[in-house]
Amino acid sequence: MELPFFKKALLPVFNGFVDYHSHILPGVDDGVRSFEDSKKILEEYTRLGVRKVYLTPHVMEDVPNTVEELKKRFEELKAYLEGVTVPELVLASENMLDGLFSERLEKGELLPLDGEHVLVETSYYNPPYNMEELIFKLKSAGYIPLLAHPERYRYMEKSDYEHWKNSGVHFQMNLSSLVGFYGDSARKNAEMLLKENMYDFIGTDLHRYRVLEMYEGAKLSKRIFSYLEKLIYFVR
Repeated sequence: MELPFFKKALLPVFNGFVDYHSHILPGVDDGVRSFEDSKKILEEYTRLGVRKVYLTPHVMEDVPNTVEELKKRFEELKAYLEGVTVPELVLASENMLDGLFSERLEKGELLPLDGEHVLVETSYYNPPYNMEELIFKLKSAGYIPLLAHPERYRYMEKSDYEHWKNSGVHFQMNLSSLVGFYGDSARKNAEMLLKENMYDFIGTDLHRYRVLEMYEGAKLSKRIFSYLEKLIYFVR
């Protein structure tokens, strides 16, 4: 067991932080439900020093959000927040690699993070049978696939991570994985990927305010904290 003086509090990483994955856009998926809850979270983000937040609601067969609907809700959120000090907000989406992904790609119904990175995810238990094809199509359309929380996919082993990195796929780490929110397996995978310098972006994947409360007392080993600081500095 690591002694307390070999650990560092997590909260300081939020000063200047950019959250590349969140479910704070209200009432569109399994994330935040109300405008008031979104406001509460974003005000806390401001207090912590978060600089920028990408709102990345789910787009999948079970959550068939359209670009138009999400843009409308985003404008409604900004209107609700008028006069409130919050981090810079950017609308994007988290796209499931499912049976409708090719159709959405062909129709241009994607919301990239920064004009080029498209946040994608798979089932936690099995990859789509045509994952290679979908990733190829996404890259052929001029996008960079950004795989959300690879540390959480139970079917992935180190060889899978290496394969996708060598294929030009970028990785986004869930900060909550490092503090054990998703269990020991996801935490160990996150630590390994972090030490191997395989991550490109960081996000909270925040769905509820209680995740911020969990961060309040969270601590990381100094060694893992140093790897995290390097990644955050690189992302900024």
